[in-house]
Amino acid sequence: MSFEVPDDRRYLESHEWATTDGDTAQVGVSDFAQDELGDVVFVELPEVGDTITAGEAFGVVESIKAVSDLYAPVSGEVVAVNETLFDRPELVNEDPYGDGWLLEVAPDADGDAEGLLDAAEYDDQIA
Repeated sequence: MSFEVPDDRRYLESHEWATTDGDTAQVGVSDFAQDELGDVVFVELPEVGDTITAGEAFGVVESIKAVSDLYAPVSGEVVAVNETLFDRPELVNEDPYGDGWLLEVAPDADGDAEGLLDAAEYDDQIA
């Protein structure tokens, strides 16, 4: 099976992604991750103003198969949370790179996680 891996973002080996737009980074889970999870039924996310640390858990996604931690691809302050997911968690499955985004972060100056993969490297990992 082939999964969508947009080349405009960077990936953690744990299947989260980050894409930068100006001063913020948007964070979500990959197409591969949402497929592995199965139907997402609940998402627990930090609140605006919270700080997340690259490589550390910042939330939880619950599916019909499992409960999985979400890991931060960047460090910084949470500036937006996709509150639509609280009522419609299935958006993580339906549009993992669009409407299913999780949060936006104002990255620290050195906020990038070590070992973020580019699209080709991530695609090789999940192949």
